[in-house]
Amino acid sequence: MLGSMDLERVFVGIDAVRWAEAEHAYGAAEDVPGLLRALAGDPDEASEALDELWGSIVHQGTVYGASAEAVPFLARLAAAGVRPAELLALLGAIASGAEDGRPVGPAPAVGCRAAVAARLPLILPLIDDPDARIRRAAIWAAGATADPAALPALHRRRAEEKDPVARAELLAALARADPAGAVERAGDTLADGDGDGDCAQARLTALVTVAEAGAAWTESHRDALLSLLPAAPLVSGRFAAAYGAPLRHVVDVLLARETGPGREAAYGVVESALRLPGGDARAEALWAAEHLCTVSRGAPPRLAPVLVSLLDDPAFPHTASLLPVLERLGDHAAAAVPALAALAEGGGELAARALEVLAGITPAGAARLLGRDLGARGRTVAVLVERAPAVGALPLAYTPELLNSIRIALTSVDTGWSPAHPADRLAGRQLADRLTAWGGLAAAALPELTALFTRAPAEFAPAVVAVCPPEARRETAALLRRTASAGEPADRYAAADALHTLTGESEPLIDLLRDALAGGSDALPTREHIARAAAGLGSDGLVLIPRLRAALAGPAADAPEAELLADTATATALARITGDPGEAVAVLQDVLTAAAGRRTPRVAHRCAGAAAELGPAARPLVPALTGLLDAACAVPAVILALYAIGAPPPGAAGLVLESLERGIDPPGCLAALERLGAEALTPADTARLTDLAERDRRVRDPLDTGRAIRTDDELRAGVRALLAAGSGTAGPGRVPGRTADTGLPIPG
Repeated sequence: MLGSMDLERVFVGIDAVRWAEAEHAYGAAEDVPGLLRALAGDPDEASEALDELWGSIVHQGTVYGASAEAVPFLARLAAAGVRPAELLALLGAIASGAEDGRPVGPAPAVGCRAAVAARLPLILPLIDDPDARIRRAAIWAAGATADPAALPALHRRRAEEKDPVARAELLAALARADPAGAVERAGDTLADGDGDGDCAQARLTALVTVAEAGAAWTESHRDALLSLLPAAPLVSGRFAAAYGAPLRHVVDVLLARETGPGREAAYGVVESALRLPGGDARAEALWAAEHLCTVSRGAPPRLAPVLVSLLDDPAFPHTASLLPVLERLGDHAAAAVPALAALAEGGGELAARALEVLAGITPAGAARLLGRDLGARGRTVAVLVERAPAVGALPLAYTPELLNSIRIALTSVDTGWSPAHPADRLAGRQLADRLTAWGGLAAAALPELTALFTRAPAEFAPAVVAVCPPEARRETAALLRRTASAGEPADRYAAADALHTLTGESEPLIDLLRDALAGGSDALPTREHIARAAAGLGSDGLVLIPRLRAALAGPAADAPEAELLADTATATALARITGDPGEAVAVLQDVLTAAAGRRTPRVAHRCAGAAAELGPAARPLVPALTGLLDAACAVPAVILALYAIGAPPPGAAGLVLESLERGIDPPGCLAALERLGAEALTPADTARLTDLAERDRRVRDPLDTGRAIRTDDELRAGVRALLAAGSGTAGPGRVPGRTADTGLPIPG
């Protein structure tokens, strides 16, 4: 632990930093000086502070203004012997975060990489530390600055270093600080011309360097990389994200070249790796294949044959890991249907997962199999719980057999119902979700759903209404009416809302909402939910207007986001109920004023949606909405609102394209472009849009991991149709490679 005099020197100037104006991942960085000081104190508190700094100033690789401000103190602490390996690793992450081109802080004025480079005099002496862990971290931090000033020390250390991981870090650091000589050094290493040829870690780094430098990737490079698999044992102790999954990183870099040879090189590496005899090597190859199929439109057809063949390979031990990759193949996995069907007929988690994959390829076939499977297994609750997530979430086609099996399964849930068995309850709800999606086709299941509704109204009310046939509405309405009048608040609300949906009867729902607005009911958890429910009543909700107005938070600049969202929902409710948009516009103006200058993307989206619904009456909001165009995440929703108002900005399509090219809200961007129409596209816009539709790399929203491929397919089809409309030609009906149902038969 440092003495008081040492601490004073380490933290000199810390109180002069305007931390409240600097930002990190969670807002103002006022907590950072306390965290920095804690690093030099009690070990447990220091560990906790370090964890918090990793989460705030280097949040998932993103850096901020506060990151640069913290650098001098982190470097001094490391040089003073305070957790040097850990703090040097943090400094390297700060420097490489800036290297990724992300904005630093609220205004990109200070580069994090430059801030770390300025501390090289404190960092470089540590590359000679007796502790290999400290040397590795110091080399990583120095290299991450990409500053040529570090080269003499790095070259000198390379001539002396014996630790394999440190030697690999030196090669990577030299590549960043001297990119012009990177490929030549990598070639020397691979040719064993520099003494590193027998160091597997260094050879792996050399191959990564070749890929990152854009140099020609040859068969010898491919073979060298394959010879190092599995790479996991070679990357222990490495810092750069590239070495978390080196095979995946290399193929991603090759793919990012956006050239035919680059794509072929990426596909060829993975294809060859999948054929290696070692189980661990093929496991790494599977991970790389899954990534390729997610980001590359050409990967599924190219890799499908080798991936499908693994299902029939008795020596392949990773079937569970293979299934998510097959799921990304879409129609290209058609040849896997017989093997998947055989797996799905088994038991356990593997069978359930195989069914999910099968449903993505042939929903109708999976439905037939599932119906037969539940029947053959005696419709036990255990099997039901195992299969229920697939039934509820996947686009399983309606079949009489599957409906019959679900009805019997729901009876099993009802018979065995117990609060002590939440899995059964969850399974029942998931099966009910499938019936809700089928709607009137599932009318025969109304008795089973009604029985479950009497036990858990809040969970099963939507399904009861969705499947209810006309001849059963009177009896079902009576049941809903009784339930809405007594019982738990959440059950009463669900029944009242379902009754309104089924019959238009609004009195029970109005009574509950009136109580909720007065604070006398917890049927709805937030004011936003209450306002949304009120909006659905239309003019029937006039009696609620005084209480909706009284609940408004107003234009307070420090209003929490939840209050701003609630006021936005209330604005929509006021307009729908009264038919007068004037008051709603005033409320939205207050919300936009309160949100100005704050990072509140949800508020921006909701306000834009509310304004779009109001149409031309929302014209007073145009200046505030236009101000939101600086936030890329809000652009699609704001453009839709401005179009609905009748005031689209000049170059609106180009603004949407900027967001789309960054993968921000592809469905929203497509909707905005479709609304603007092909006539709004300039020739440059058309060229950019054509590239997005026809290039190999998918358009991916980083927040939409579950539907990335389907979202891209839908975007591609929509863009092609838009472009075809502009050219006067008929566009393709769908994107090849994925379809609602292949119609493939299920064996047996």
